[in-house]
Amino acid sequence: MRLAESEETLRAIRTGEVDAVVIAGKQGPQVFTLQGAEHAYRMLIESMNEGALTLTVDKTILYANQCFARMVKCPLEQVVGGSFRRYLSAEDRATLRPLLKRASPAGSKILVSLNAIDGSKIPAQISIRPLARNGFANAAIGMVVTDMTEAQRNEEMLRALSHRLVQVQEAERGHVALELPHNITQLLCAVLFRSQALANKLSARDGPAKGEAVKLRAMLGQTAEEVQRISHNLWPSVLDQLGLAAALRVATTEFADRTGVAVKLDCAPLTARLPADAELTLYRILQDALKNVGKYARARHVTVCLTQPGAFVQLAINDDGVGFDPDHHPAGRKKKGGLGLLSMRERATYVGGTLKIKSVRRAGTEIEVRIPLPPSATAAIR
Repeated sequence: MRLAESEETLRAIRTGEVDAVVIAGKQGPQVFTLQGAEHAYRMLIESMNEGALTLTVDKTILYANQCFARMVKCPLEQVVGGSFRRYLSAEDRATLRPLLKRASPAGSKILVSLNAIDGSKIPAQISIRPLARNGFANAAIGMVVTDMTEAQRNEEMLRALSHRLVQVQEAERGHVALELPHNITQLLCAVLFRSQALANKLSARDGPAKGEAVKLRAMLGQTAEEVQRISHNLWPSVLDQLGLAAALRVATTEFADRTGVAVKLDCAPLTARLPADAELTLYRILQDALKNVGKYARARHVTVCLTQPGAFVQLAINDDGVGFDPDHHPAGRKKKGGLGLLSMRERATYVGGTLKIKSVRRAGTEIEVRIPLPPSATAAIR
């Protein structure tokens, strides 16, 4: 009998049918109200460094903590009872709408820009979860709002540092590329001529020695060519002299000759040249992509297309290799000592571009880079 009564009491508490519970104890009956039971949780929510909200189906704010009120720079009494939509742009409202209509029990997250009452904007992450209504028909959505200002500032600082490191790296590459042909290549050529002279002085009677001298001359010639190739890859002078299309042609031809992988290059005419750093970015991304194809893809064909869709220049690199599963190979992870796809994405970001990667196991990989044209070229298109 008591068990049945206990179960009924618990059911009534969960469904909101009772406002208080009386429990007999050593010091007499004690009354626990619903408000008292929630007090610790309310204290916890109010002490959070994140905003907390409960909304109705029509986005009316039933509850907000002080942290959220401080975020949007609005008195708490004016926040509660108002619409959450007032703090979002039209674009963010459109993105948030389907998430609120079909809120997943597992929760979902979205990045938005909150509109504060004073006109300022706050980058924020909203975590959304449907609420168990327990007999209360109004509250439908629970939200935790995280101010991302500091995180965004730190990310921008890291990006600026990474960008500076890339600039220093490119400057050092240019310096080494100039030193190699002027010093190492000249020395190698001098040794090559001396080995040729030595081979010429040896007669047929010096058979083994003459054969070794000839082999040495051939090795020195190959070494000089390799140094020249490395120098060119470190700093592609053809990019400065003849432009992006010519540099891409040289890179794909060298790759095809060295690896035996067939490469088809299609470069559409561009209405204007990109800034030097943007052209270098596309060239480096192609280099890294071809390097990955040569090391991991086991591809037989690669297609490289340079086009100009509207106000963008687009570079697409497709291979028919083994591919990979993007869900288990995030873009930022290094693979087998390679530079990783993260560096390619970061390079595109430095110049205001975007990079997309599509890959399926045993069905190849596609890398698509888009970089905006400079404003002057964009105006000319219009």
